[in-house]
Amino acid sequence: MEQLVAGRYALLREVGRGGMGAVWLAHDELLNREVALKRLAARDGLGETEERVRREARVSAMLNHSGVVTVYDLADAGDEIWLVMEYVDSVTLSGLVRDVGPLSPDHSAALIAQAADALAVAHEAGIVHRDVKPGNMLVTRDGHLKLGDFGIARTGSDASLTATGLVTGSPGYLAPEVAAGSSATAASDVWSLGASIFHTLTGKPPFDTSDNLMGALYRLVHEEPPRTDRAGWLEPALRGTMERDPQQRWSAQQVHAFLKDGPDAHPPQGRSAMLPPVPSAEGPETAAHSPQPSGDVPTQQTQVIRTNGRNSRGTTLIALVAVVLVAALGIGAWLVLRGGDDDNSSEGVGEETSATTPPGQSTTPPAIATPDAADMEQFVADYLSTVTSDTKAGFDLLTPEYQQESNGLKGYRSWWRQVRSADLLQVDAQAEELSVSYRVRYDMKQGPDRVENITLDLAFDDGEYRIAGTR
Repeated sequence: MEQLVAGRYALLREVGRGGMGAVWLAHDELLNREVALKRLAARDGLGETEERVRREARVSAMLNHSGVVTVYDLADAGDEIWLVMEYVDSVTLSGLVRDVGPLSPDHSAALIAQAADALAVAHEAGIVHRDVKPGNMLVTRDGHLKLGDFGIARTGSDASLTATGLVTGSPGYLAPEVAAGSSATAASDVWSLGASIFHTLTGKPPFDTSDNLMGALYRLVHEEPPRTDRAGWLEPALRGTMERDPQQRWSAQQVHAFLKDGPDAHPPQGRSAMLPPVPSAEGPETAAHSPQPSGDVPTQQTQVIRTNGRNSRGTTLIALVAVVLVAALGIGAWLVLRGGDDDNSSEGVGEETSATTPPGQSTTPPAIATPDAADMEQFVADYLSTVTSDTKAGFDLLTPEYQQESNGLKGYRSWWRQVRSADLLQVDAQAEELSVSYRVRYDMKQGPDRVENITLDLAFDDGEYRIAGTR
């Protein structure tokens, strides 16, 4: 005998199961149509989950878009709550990639463009999805994609359910700022959209959190995202979405426009459309320029000074430790808390020595060279001029540690061989922090010019500068 929910919906069969509960195909006896019902546990065991599903109903009902799974009803069946939705005969995008393997750039673009369009509409309505990933994208047999599972989405006017610091989302697709403890925004949705593009092209998320959650989130916060040589013409989209600075990311609308235009698309203007390539997770052949340093250790010969920005390394590390503690308490891999070492050596301590000053020589010690802002700015100008004419000479202006992080000369050249010249537009050096921020226009050998904002960390030794990292 068929089970009838709320006196109206006849359950037919279970068609899916996720973090929010089982999903059933059902028949709406009143309107004579197939629907999907999401069943949760008994009400006395729901707790915060009940509020999430009510939020999903409210938020999804606000959206009227062909790329969003429509919510019809919130059915109260005694001690259970059922979310009644549009039934989409489909497979998740992650399931599609698992079944057929990595997608081509054209196939990926055709699908993700639809998700980007749906997100653009949601963002325009003030709604942040907060869990964009291939597992929440449904693909029909005719290639239509719908974005679903707004269960943790909320509008700007909603009170957060995570006042204690608990933040929802799927770790492998989280934006760095969210992993570090900041609130999710439309920009963090765009990062997740880019991570989804990466997944479709490679068959895996950009950051694997299956084995070591803390390590993966630490890399996500501190390192540049991996790149892939499978991106093809989608390379600008990966860089425009998976950009560490949220203010420099493309909008969902820009992502949609770029993907829809196809292989001849031009990166949008008005935001930093592309950054210099960074090392790929797939090996040195796809490696490129300028990875984010992760913990250089100063030596006696080289002084390396780092600035402490809004998300300092110490603060982020505390947030990431909290992630692991929460995970250990059984919160689950998709529900995550976000948010220098002491040196006990006595370096420079030894026996007292004495010496006499030779006749005729001054006892005044020689002047010690110190960093100078004007010299640092000139160094950057000289570096850009040098590297575009002689890549090896430019590579020699990196510290040995940073040369290694750049995957050696071969990885370094993989970016700079694409650049014809570099025009320094603006530069500002901070001598006390040994950092230089500048704006540069790259004249590319192929494709349009690129204008980017870059900050370098420098090393200083006896009047000489070297590049120790980039941000």
